[in-house]
Amino acid sequence: MKNKFKLIFLSLCILVSIISFIPIEAFSMSDEKVIYLTFDDGPSKGPCSEILDILKEENVKGTFFILGNEIKGNEDVLKRIYDEGHSIGLHSMTHEKKNLYNNENDFLNEMVQVQDLIEKTVGFKSNILRFPFGANNNTYKLKKSLVELLHNNNFKIYDWTVDTRDGELYNSSPETFIKNSKSKDNNITLLMHCGSANKNSPKALKSIISYYKENNYIFKTIDQSTPEIFHYVK
Repeated sequence: MKNKFKLIFLSLCILVSIISFIPIEAFSMSDEKVIYLTFDDGPSKGPCSEILDILKEENVKGTFFILGNEIKGNEDVLKRIYDEGHSIGLHSMTHEKKNLYNNENDFLNEMVQVQDLIEKTVGFKSNILRFPFGANNNTYKLKKSLVELLHNNNFKIYDWTVDTRDGELYNSSPETFIKNSKSKDNNITLLMHCGSANKNSPKALKSIISYYKENNYIFKTIDQSTPEIFHYVK
């Protein structure tokens, strides 16, 4: 009986010792609900500027994946994104499948080009990127060789987990985007767009932010420390 008691006591001591080395965050953050608001295809003077106005009013930060060909003439918008504390990512120069998905080095070069343009405009070198049309689309399925090439050049990849569908259905009503945005998942990366064609996206944004605030989500931006979001399709 004494031996049994000693064994139980020893087991408890070991358990307490193990727990004492687990960071507090491992307990307190396990139920944290996080949303990353992300906006593709900017900068643009119209929708992108409206979105920035709303984010400022709501005291929320977002992540903007930038097209290199949209920077010229919109430098002031890109500077505003940076100056107001939003995160900046890369979304290629052209957004053209034929330029991006025929050759892995062509894909890399487009990301390097937009990276250089952003750095020249705002003085910040971004290493986070998003594949135009997603890493798995009707032209291209993600290959490990391209992931390795990007990682070797210090890039990180971020798809999304929830799609408002305001990219393909940009003329749809704001109510459609609001409905498509809603999720109960604990960790959400929401895809929206802020190109010149996305005139209804800003009209949906306030309600989307309100929904996630009411459901006690924390709004975060993507940076190099954020776990990557991509997968391979068999």
